[in-house]
Amino acid sequence: MRILLLLFIYCGSLFAIDATLDVVKTIQKIPNVEVSYSDSKNSEQAKKIYKILMTDLKISSHFEVFDGDKYKGGSVDYATYQAKKIDLLVRVEVKNENNGIQAMMYLYDINSSEFKISKIYTISNQSLYPFAAHKMAIDINNYIKAPSIDWMNRFVVLSKYMGSGETEIVISDYTLTYQKVVIKGGLNIFPKWANLDQTEIYYTKYLQKPTIVKYNLYTGLSKNIIQSDGMAIVSDVSKDGTKLLLSLAPETQSDIFLYDLNTKKNTQLTKYTGIDVSGNFIDNDTAMIFISDRAGYPNVFAKKLAIDAPVEQVVYHGRNNSSASAYGDYVVYTSRESANEFGLNTFNLYLISTKSDYIRRLTANGTNQMPRFSSDGGSIMFLKHTQNQSALGIIRLDYNRSYLFPLNHIKIQAFDW
Repeated sequence: MRILLLLFIYCGSLFAIDATLDVVKTIQKIPNVEVSYSDSKNSEQAKKIYKILMTDLKISSHFEVFDGDKYKGGSVDYATYQAKKIDLLVRVEVKNENNGIQAMMYLYDINSSEFKISKIYTISNQSLYPFAAHKMAIDINNYIKAPSIDWMNRFVVLSKYMGSGETEIVISDYTLTYQKVVIKGGLNIFPKWANLDQTEIYYTKYLQKPTIVKYNLYTGLSKNIIQSDGMAIVSDVSKDGTKLLLSLAPETQSDIFLYDLNTKKNTQLTKYTGIDVSGNFIDNDTAMIFISDRAGYPNVFAKKLAIDAPVEQVVYHGRNNSSASAYGDYVVYTSRESANEFGLNTFNLYLISTKSDYIRRLTANGTNQMPRFSSDGGSIMFLKHTQNQSALGIIRLDYNRSYLFPLNHIKIQAFDW
């Protein structure tokens, strides 16, 4: 496992590659890039990487992407590409390397008629090929000095249903093309990254009672943190990784607790006769938002991290705001906007600021749930359900663009990225 995860630094099925693009508006002129792959004996592997690379470049929102399909030979006719108004040409090639592969990326600047980048991405395990594509996208993005898309090379941890009372914890890339089971056997739910380096996770396992477990992905060692009779969930981790916001139900109802990993002190932050869950740090880890039914329905509230601090309502929109996520001063939350007795209800996502009256709707239809900010706060991942499809969605906040990766034969219980 240690070797496997170290390989992630350098670098399923194909159902998630063809993302659905929903462009709300275009706000600036972006370079035209054409992507091709080598017509060689490894062309099928090169084709997989090039398809994900095209998706990555589209999702970055920094390029207009054109499909160059296969190419033969090494020469580039710059005049032909200039006539097509192509700004950048990317070529992907794959060679066998012992038990793995070497993926090569060649970048040509058509406007200057120059060959700019030649880079090799070594992959010892062929199933990790999506990370070669993600690294290529990051390097191409860096070449044009666009805002960072480094989050593409980070991992998603998710819990997926396998059957009655059976869930597995899986590590994947953000497209879900690569998937690796890391925890299985029994009910393993609510995974959460334990640190920014993504070396450890927290998750909840039923060991006579709900138990929060910390698991090291490099060593395979696990450690029980705390138990609670009715509920035990890590909902957020402080930036320095030393404090946890927990949803625990030691009595009849759930409340929010602040757990200090260094001192093992567990402080109860809310004490309400109803339901308080899903705490998220805000204001540089000095306060939190959380979900409570104290307004008569699930809504988003906030308070400082002190026992006697007052509770303030954050959202005054919708009648069921059952999930939320925070990054800095921003909060994304779900809002129910229909009341169908039969069938799916419409839940849309909204973005607000804790420092102003700013509010922005992010989705327009379907049941949109479990929003989660990316590590840089520039994107939101969420689950979308319609009558015909379930999908993992990505919203690029600065570009008003969203993408959907269909969830075929997978049912996600919870995720973090």
